This record gives sequence, C-alpha cells and structure tokens, in this order.
Amino acid sequence: MSVSDLSASLDLYQGVLGLTSGFSDETMVMLSDSESVEVLLHVRKPDASDAGVAASFGVDDVDASTAAAVVAGATVIDPPEDQSWGERQSVLRDADGHVFCLISPLPEEEPDLL
Repeated sequence: MSVSDLSASLDLYQGVLGLTSGFSDETMVMLSDSESVEVLLHVRKPDASDAGVAASFGVDDVDASTAAAVVAGATVIDPPEDQSWGERQSVLRDADGHVFCLISPLPEEEPDLL
C-alpha cells in the first residue's frame, strides 16, 4: 500500500488492527498477522480508488475497532452494521484513501424451543 505518512499509517494498521512489523527501513514496513495476512506500507504518492481491492480485517469488536480506527485517522464510509451474510461490518477509508473493512462473525441465534 502506498502511504504518505508511515508513522500515521502504523498507528492504524499496527496500533489498531494489531499487525506486527517485520522488515522495515525508512521508506517501508512489512506488517503481518500470525496467520496469513501481509501488508507492505511503502512511502510514495498514494493513488487509492474505491474500485480497488478492499482488505477485510477480522476483529473482536467491530464497533470499538471502528472508533479506534477513526481516532487513528480513518474515516467511516459505512458504520458498523449487521449483514445478512452473518457478519457485523464497517467500511472505512484510511488517511491515504485506501478502503478497508472491519468484520466479526455474528453470534449464532439460539433455536426457539417453544
């Protein structure tokens, strides 16, 4: 991902979303989770688009993570809402214009036994 301010981007992707840093130098940082996500933040002119790829990040609490992301510089496109496919989701834009989603599975409903 192209970012204009590496430190500000790390506040969101590392501080809020919990990705950990690996390789880094003064112009880039490789971030990953403990499973399979890798994100390269590279300082260069961002050219974000709503038609581009939107990464989804699984979080424990979509509402709290959305609020923390806003504090870290993101803006809300779609606020947290339960979706028909079984997830709670919010859609945001980071400070460089990249769209990303925060998601969490909805609890399964208990069957009505009466």
